[in-house]
Amino acid sequence: MAAPATTEVQILSRRMVRPSSPSSQSRGVITLTPWDLKLLSVDYIQKGILFLKPPAAAYNANEQREEDGGKEEEENSSSVIISGLLSSFARALDYFFPLAGRLITAKHEDTNSLSIFLDCNDEGAEFIHASADKVTVSDVLAPLYIPPVVPSFFPLNGVVGCDGHSMPLLAVQVTELADGGIFVGCSLSHAVADGTSFWHFFNSWSHLSRDHHQVSIPNPPTIDRWFLDSCPPPIRLPFADQQDFIRRMPYPPVKECAFHFSARTIANIKSRANTEMGTDRISSLQALLGLLWCSVTRARRLDPAQETTYFVLVGCRSRLSPSLPATYLGNAITIVEAKSTAGELSEHGPGWAAFLLNQAVASSSEATLRDGLEMWTKEPSFSYMDQFKPCDLTTGSSPRFNIYGNDFGWGRPVAVRSGPGSKVDGKATIYPGADPGSMALEVSLSSQALSSLIQDQEFMQEVSNDEA
Repeated sequence: MAAPATTEVQILSRRMVRPSSPSSQSRGVITLTPWDLKLLSVDYIQKGILFLKPPAAAYNANEQREEDGGKEEEENSSSVIISGLLSSFARALDYFFPLAGRLITAKHEDTNSLSIFLDCNDEGAEFIHASADKVTVSDVLAPLYIPPVVPSFFPLNGVVGCDGHSMPLLAVQVTELADGGIFVGCSLSHAVADGTSFWHFFNSWSHLSRDHHQVSIPNPPTIDRWFLDSCPPPIRLPFADQQDFIRRMPYPPVKECAFHFSARTIANIKSRANTEMGTDRISSLQALLGLLWCSVTRARRLDPAQETTYFVLVGCRSRLSPSLPATYLGNAITIVEAKSTAGELSEHGPGWAAFLLNQAVASSSEATLRDGLEMWTKEPSFSYMDQFKPCDLTTGSSPRFNIYGNDFGWGRPVAVRSGPGSKVDGKATIYPGADPGSMALEVSLSSQALSSLIQDQEFMQEVSNDEA
């Protein structure tokens, strides 16, 4: 469901951007994998980063002048920034050219089935320039509750993966704020890329933008998709039409807060969880999510007998042998589940909850992954956000993503925020914090539950006051 319209953000221009060195003919077709296909009904990945006003030196470094009879035309600061971002965006697409393509479907009349591909046709990714002349950086950062203007910083709201047949697979929106701050929001089809690929693109784009003389990126993407030997492409889906398995849902109203945890707090939470369970296997992230699970369950005031499930997205690149490269462009994720009752969480506490999450992640072995992929090709199923109930939690993203390394030539960002896509009651997105070892959680809950959570002293005493 698209975010409500707001007059606080004005679209100034839209452009379809193609790779700076477009191919004279199609670059070929990529067959989507089961990991890709199962996300065709999921909203686009939407993440964005907030910057303070770029210093004057940033304009001078990126400024391009044209000489005419010995005269130089000075561009205003805004046009210099946008011109530089447009140029580096196109150069980034030279490497990530599949993201400038579109989805195509081939129907197999003989078996009443279909296959979906990514056509690398250079049709383009969208670049939007916007203005929010009544919104400042402080307006975004200061409130505990994420302000309702933030969804308007993102393009392609309400779009699902399968819409990439006719709409861009990738779109960015650069919004200039009233005090000169800049928000760079990006939306990328989850049917063609996961969070690792998302931030790989973002990091590469910012790398090229820092210096317009840059002609290469340090880690080019690996384009070829990976398939099981026993399940060669193309995958045939047992449907006559895409609409037979695509589902769109209106999301229930939620409120969002951004919570920050210092490196010392994270270390203490991890230490307590491992001590409680007599182990050293619980990770920092699992310990933090265990605390969140118990705290949200209290805030929801669930019946002790109510079962609650925590769904966690887990990366698969390093779980295969041989491993997929970190630069693999596509999806390589799976979902693991930890289950408990509200009463058990209350009785045993965060350490026990973290241990359940640890066991769920550990169960995702290579053999399990391979068996799951082979089974999926025989009986395809798809991810739908209405699978999540108001008693459940789900977490995606990773504290390992290089978010604060995205310097476009103006310095590091001061915050990260997500768009309205997939914002169910119980979504908690994890990010690295601005300081080494720190973490941040963006939590979406019903208004009542979130209000109770921020009044929960056991949870809030762990929360840091400072974002950056």
